This record gives sequence, structure tokens and C-alpha cells, in this order.
Amino acid sequence: MRLEPLLAGAAGLVGAAGTAMAAVSAHGTGEARLMATAAGIALVHAPALLALALAPPARLRLAPQAGLVVLAGTVLFSGDLAYRFFSGERLFEGAAPTGGLLIIAGWLAVTAGAVLAASRPGKGGNGE
Repeated sequence: MRLEPLLAGAAGLVGAAGTAMAAVSAHGTGEARLMATAAGIALVHAPALLALALAPPARLRLAPQAGLVVLAGTVLFSGDLAYRFFSGERLFEGAAPTGGLLIIAGWLAVTAGAVLAASRPGKGGNGE
């Protein structure tokens, strides 16, 4: 199964969820900052996930895999904050920090994929 279409579809869902969370935070009270933060993370990463889904493999190796890690981190981070907003409880202890670490790891995988692509002459690197 190809990861790219799944990642592109997930990008759309993350963007929609981010927009909905932003609307809730605009009208929310109390802990609206939690929802605003969740919305911000989702809205920043939705177009990035789409870009990773559309990245040519020769130019950016590991893009779909890195995108899945970023997606998992975004869902955990934003999901935990949104769940806390509505329920007052966490998804599980350390869910948001774990999500944040996954997002960071995903972006480091993007970096590694770019370095790998650049180091292979004729495969999208500088030696074409």
C-alpha cells in the first residue's frame, strides 16, 4: 500500500480538525488556550503533511515515513490538548510531550531524507 495518498488524506483531516479547534477556541472559555495551541499545531502541520505526501522520492527520501511520524505526533499532541479542553483529563500521562517528541523526530527524519537524497549523485542530489 502506498503511503502518499493516505498521508494526503490525513493532511486534509488534520487541517479540518485544526480549523474546528480554532473555532472552538475563539468561542471557548476557561482553558481555551489549550484548544488554541492544539489548533495551531494542527494547522501548521496539515500543509506540511500534504507537502511530504507530494514530495518526489528522488528529492526527499523518507518523506512518507517521516510524514507518518509527524502525523502521529500531531494527533497525540493536539488530541491530548483537545481532550483536556473537553474532559479536563489527559489522554494518558505524557501524551502531549510524546506527541511533541514524535513531531521533532519526524522533522529530523525529513532532514535525514534530504541529506540522503543530496548525497546520491543522479538521484536528486547536487550531482545530477
